Amino acid sequence: MSRVLTRFIKVIFLSLILASCANRGTPSGGEKDEEPPVIIEERPENFSTNFKSEEIRIYFNEYVTIKDLRQQLIISPPMDNDPIITPASGASKYITIKITDTLKANTTYAFNFGESIVDNNEGNPYPYYRYVFSTGDAIDSLSVKGYVEDALLKKPDTFISVMLYEVDSTYTDSIVFKEKPRYITNTLDSVTNFSIDNIKAGTYKLIALKDKNGNFLFNQKDEKIAFKEGYITVPTDSSFRLNLFKEKVNFKAIKPKQEGEFKIAFGYEGDYETMRIKVLGETPEGFQTRIVKDPKTDTLYYWYKPKFELDSTQFIVSNEKSVDTFKHRFRSFDPDSLVLKTVSSATLNFEDDFTIEGNIPFTKIDTSKIKLIDRDSVVVPYKVEYDSIYNRYKFPVEKMEGQRYQLRMLPGTFTDFYDGINKDTLDYNFRTKAKSEYGNIRVNLVNPKFPLIVQLVDDDGDVLYEKYTTESPVVDFFDLLPKTYNLRVIYDTNGNGKFDTGNFLLGIQPERVSYAPKIDEVRANFDNIIQFTLLD
Repeated sequence: MSRVLTRFIKVIFLSLILASCANRGTPSGGEKDEEPPVIIEERPENFSTNFKSEEIRIYFNEYVTIKDLRQQLIISPPMDNDPIITPASGASKYITIKITDTLKANTTYAFNFGESIVDNNEGNPYPYYRYVFSTGDAIDSLSVKGYVEDALLKKPDTFISVMLYEVDSTYTDSIVFKEKPRYITNTLDSVTNFSIDNIKAGTYKLIALKDKNGNFLFNQKDEKIAFKEGYITVPTDSSFRLNLFKEKVNFKAIKPKQEGEFKIAFGYEGDYETMRIKVLGETPEGFQTRIVKDPKTDTLYYWYKPKFELDSTQFIVSNEKSVDTFKHRFRSFDPDSLVLKTVSSATLNFEDDFTIEGNIPFTKIDTSKIKLIDRDSVVVPYKVEYDSIYNRYKFPVEKMEGQRYQLRMLPGTFTDFYDGINKDTLDYNFRTKAKSEYGNIRVNLVNPKFPLIVQLVDDDGDVLYEKYTTESPVVDFFDLLPKTYNLRVIYDTNGNGKFDTGNFLLGIQPERVSYAPKIDEVRANFDNIIQFTLLD
């Protein structure tokens, strides 16, 4: 055996020994760390009085990081200038809070970190850490407790700010739009209960906000609000229920813009039903208008003819309480031509009607050019209903189960606002299912107080089916698509047939809503009977 070969064998042998030793000594990794970090020191000490420091440090037994601080951290009372909290990123064995605001005299402050402090390795949170201090001689120790519900939804939103405004000589209800509260807490992401702690005795207004922009002020357009009627006096042993609701937005007209040769878009906020649009000044001879609502956005389309010879004009946009004047400059567009599309599905449920809409307002329909037949080519009678605000035609028909239908519309069936017509023959097919493919629900209302709106809704609270009852405690829902529904009842206090929300400045709470316990899934060809006991 050569010397080179012998050396090669020795090298291989030594490598195998080393590998074996290495494998024998490889650690298993041990058990996963599930312990939260531990605080070993706070400077100044937590619950300090006569506080004058500009910096706070909290020391831990291991490296920690901070996550979701913007959502989790609640400072009560809120500060005008946010403190600087480090580490903003990365890991450290201590957290620093640098106070950049001027602290109020004789005031107890609380920093509620939620679960934002976590260990660096496994992300175990330090549970709901609070650092409290007072600029006076004593720590305020009173509390206000309660829970938040949603006026219309089964579950309330997460991260609800619950606030106390001190009722003194400067207090007005409009303070929620202009000033931060005296005390604040947050329901965070998993609970509906709240506790506002370390407050002093006094009289307060209790309010909750879904504070989307985090500024502790009420923005009516985008945010929900809840309030306790009247004022509360602290100390108190009461637990307060707050009903969160979205206010009806105050009407506001938005500057119009040209969107077609004869089409102007008038945006708005609030309710459009009392909105009026009028030209201020001269109009062309034979001037006519039509208004159509956009089905998805808060926009009214103002159609007009003939064309203005002026470069611009002024419009007055008004409702019951406001009047706005807008100068509008006309722009040139290519003329629109009539386009039709179906709104309904190819499979119609028994409560639905075949529906068609146009991009230009309709003025006429020629039913002599329409023919509806079933799959046996038998002519089927139909009705015609026109919805002018959405520019839609519905064709109600007495639908038979398990049937197929063909709807033919010849050229010239529809005429639009500019005397345009459909130039092609339109053929539409739709069908119905067998009754056995649907399910039914009978709701027996116990202890009802009429009138009531009974609804089947999805998990987002969107209404899928609805019945109105003024005297019968038995409500039937027929021909339901098989799926899981939520059952709720609206107490229609004013009898107007719809849910009415609240208004903070007017002191109006929303109408009551009750959800039934979870109901069984609706199955095809099956009758569900639900006993729903309504509370007093």
